[in-house]
Amino acid sequence: MLTILFDGLAYGMLLFVLAVGLAVTLGLMNFINLAHGAFAMTGGYLTVVLMQRWGVPFLACLPLTFVLVGALGAVLERSLYRPMYQKPHLDQVLFSIGLAFMAVAGVDYVMGSSQQNVQLPDWLRGRTEWGDDPWVLGMGHYRLFIMGVCAVLTLLLQWVLTRTRFGSRLRAAVDDPAVASGLGINVNRIFLLTFAVGSGLAGLGGALGAEVLSMEPSFPLKYMIYFLIVVAVGGTTSITGPLWAALLLGVADVAGKYYVPKLGGFIVYALMLLILLWRPSGLFARGKS
Repeated sequence: MLTILFDGLAYGMLLFVLAVGLAVTLGLMNFINLAHGAFAMTGGYLTVVLMQRWGVPFLACLPLTFVLVGALGAVLERSLYRPMYQKPHLDQVLFSIGLAFMAVAGVDYVMGSSQQNVQLPDWLRGRTEWGDDPWVLGMGHYRLFIMGVCAVLTLLLQWVLTRTRFGSRLRAAVDDPAVASGLGINVNRIFLLTFAVGSGLAGLGGALGAEVLSMEPSFPLKYMIYFLIVVAVGGTTSITGPLWAALLLGVADVAGKYYVPKLGGFIVYALMLLILLWRPSGLFARGKS
């Protein structure tokens, strides 16, 4: 039981890193980007290419992936996404999901349809067990590493958004762009940096998940619903909301597939439905003052 809980928490932390960029763009920038999973897929495939073809160490791939995917996000924000900010949400959905399908087709053409894997360092393999039956805690070294990285990222993001000048400028730019511009805030630059960081985090999540999740061309479509569940259940008014929602989703998914494998993802969707019927704005959403 403890091992299932541990694996569920590690899976949830990984889902949080993958989905937090969508929570930021949707909650703070009010833009629906259903192509968010394509940035995560890009990070996963970049890690595969960097390690298998260029021999880059795994730990070096993580910051490289964050920077490269973030730079790609900045270019796309400036060229494709920015004109869509003022469009209706339906237009944003159709635009971004079209990009997701284009990314799927492009990766399938370039990399092939077979699943890609990464070779982890020796110190990240293996498993440590504590305790005796039935309370054995089996901790996979790589899942423990994922939890540590995600915990640091969560604290850093929370600090940036709530304690720094950039976070206050971002909130001002979202609340009233015209007034923010009048106060000397470069709204376009703030949105550009925010979108780039969100894309970079998705790429980092894809790099971390390349060994845990199946990295294949259908990745953006396969996990899109999970990202949306994290954002919908956790709300978009804070970072901690999607974090707790991701942990809840991870534990429910792992436990459900272990104890009731025939139901598959039904438990997750049923849980989401019940939560949203109870709290339509999200389980951890704050009311507006």
